[in-house]
Amino acid sequence: MNKLVLYGAGGHAKVIAELAELNYYEELTFCEDEPTKKQIWNYPIVAKIGNKEKCVIAIGNNAVRKKLAIVLKNAFVTLIHPQSQISTRAMIGNGTVIMAGVTINTDAQVGNHCIVNTNASIDHDCIIEDFVHLSPNVALAGTVSIGEGTHIGVGACVIQGIKVGKWCTIGAGAVIIRDVPDGCTVVGNPGRIIKK
Repeated sequence: MNKLVLYGAGGHAKVIAELAELNYYEELTFCEDEPTKKQIWNYPIVAKIGNKEKCVIAIGNNAVRKKLAIVLKNAFVTLIHPQSQISTRAMIGNGTVIMAGVTINTDAQVGNHCIVNTNASIDHDCIIEDFVHLSPNVALAGTVSIGEGTHIGVGACVIQGIKVGKWCTIGAGAVIIRDVPDGCTVVGNPGRIIKK
């Protein structure tokens, strides 16, 4: 039997559980530090896991995912929705989840423990560092670079050749036409920095 532990038990974890089922994992266990319920669907929720189980961190918060990735000693699993289109020349890191409708084109690199959400598009030669979250319908043109821990909101787009720094927040619907330094919050069309 193909077993998988999902570290997390919220809404994002439920989406990843269905993704795991589509990847032929038949026995799922949710893990949460202080469970408030006993199960999701017919799968149990436990407070602790051993370090031998295959695992995916099913938590949307980028900083929490990084903290857990450092602490957990499990073998991390990459999950890819069968209705995504990924170039055979793209590279996808450990623990990353790719949702339905995603397109990742040639020579793109997606790091470890990333979330590439529904219908996001990553064009050729993009570099997505670890712990990034691309929300639904994000569009990245060619040769875009996204730094570690950055969260890009629903429907945002980044034009070709742009570099977005580490641990940035890009608001929903933003249009990024200039490089963004580390740690910035950017909103609007065209995108403007509102917080550094």
